[in-house]
Amino acid sequence: MPSKRAMLGWPRRGSAVPETLLAGPAQAPLAGRVRVPGDKSISHRAVMLAALAAGETRIEGFLPAADTLATARIMEALGAKVIWESEDKTRLRVLGTGMRLQAPSAVLDAGNSGTCARLLLGILAGQPFAARVDGDASLRRRPMRRVTRPLAEMGARFPEGDEHLPLVIEGRRPLAAITHRPEVPSAQVKSAILLAGLFAEGTTIVEEVRPTRDHTERMLPVFSQPIVREGRRVQLHPKGALQAPVMPLVVPADPSSAAFLAAAALLVPGSRVELVEVGTNPRRDGWRRILARMGAEMTEDRRRLLGEEPVADFVVESVPQLKGVVVHEAEVPDAIDEFPVLFVVAALAEGVFELRGAAELRVKESDRIAVMAENLAKMGARVQERADGVRIEGVRTLQGGVELDAQHDHRIAMALAVAAQRASAPVRIRHAAEIATSFPSFVELAQAIGMQVRWEDA
Repeated sequence: MPSKRAMLGWPRRGSAVPETLLAGPAQAPLAGRVRVPGDKSISHRAVMLAALAAGETRIEGFLPAADTLATARIMEALGAKVIWESEDKTRLRVLGTGMRLQAPSAVLDAGNSGTCARLLLGILAGQPFAARVDGDASLRRRPMRRVTRPLAEMGARFPEGDEHLPLVIEGRRPLAAITHRPEVPSAQVKSAILLAGLFAEGTTIVEEVRPTRDHTERMLPVFSQPIVREGRRVQLHPKGALQAPVMPLVVPADPSSAAFLAAAALLVPGSRVELVEVGTNPRRDGWRRILARMGAEMTEDRRRLLGEEPVADFVVESVPQLKGVVVHEAEVPDAIDEFPVLFVVAALAEGVFELRGAAELRVKESDRIAVMAENLAKMGARVQERADGVRIEGVRTLQGGVELDAQHDHRIAMALAVAAQRASAPVRIRHAAEIATSFPSFVELAQAIGMQVRWEDA
């Protein structure tokens, strides 16, 4: 069995896995020009669709993190061939199966990735074999019934239960097309149903309560599968085959990763940081819109398309004082992954920041409302936890010299490292190794722009 370091994607140096970050405070203004790694959501989908397609798909800008590498291993276990073209695993070729996956010989381990697990279930629902899907302790706690119930309606079976991993899925071909209205806005649920719809008879329809990220709908036509989008209604009538694109599929820089460096630049006085080729998909851009309302200075340049995804370069400059705002429920889906670092910005803003309608944050890799409230309170922030959000009253500086706990949540760990840049003294952030699941080069890039952060064992 591979070591924890290998599974998390860490370099093979020494025997111990980095677990604790030492961070802050910033000693000088932050500055630099960086491209954060490729978008995690798009990297997952690129490998999955490439594995289903006929022919060879070339992917550039892939995110070589633990979550996405788990997806690549799973698609190989299901019969695709993955050929790495660069040592850093950002370029690869995938020889697809032409929609003819093979039964796996072992458990399909999604690690820490909810995207991998839920989208995978959609694909497996349409296969004429059974498979067992599992994940780490965190993923085993996350709800799966929001996906398994509509897949069961389409014809898949879950003989050992359908609420949490590990679970067995018995697929069927063809599946029955359905019209589904998710109770919780979720791109993962929508994508799982659309992927299952590739193997269904008739037209599969998802009608959303609120718009969610649309990477799957944008990418399917690249693989020659038409999609009809009318407002919040998405329709897929299966063409019967996916075809590898002629041109390489280029993955934009991940906006969720860019948000951490942007927030640090906003908070450290005198900072100016340029972020290159960041994805600006409207369904992923909520964090920027919220920060703009708080008074953030972020100048956009060179807006363009990478494939079907919009990107732009950004110059982020600190401002004398950000201000608190009210974030309403309709804004939540477009910023769902960035709220931990938005809470940090709010803790140092003038006035009151309020978030409502974000109960989904409680069933992420951790209970992000509770964990962020607890850690920020240790740093002297004024945080009032609510069932579906928070109320944060800003302070001028945060207290250092404390020990924080990221609770094995990658976004919590990085958000706390950003908070530490405005602390009165360094802080220790325990249980932070899971940063490797989404942004393995975070510490390196943070140091490159001047952030004070390092692994305790480095």
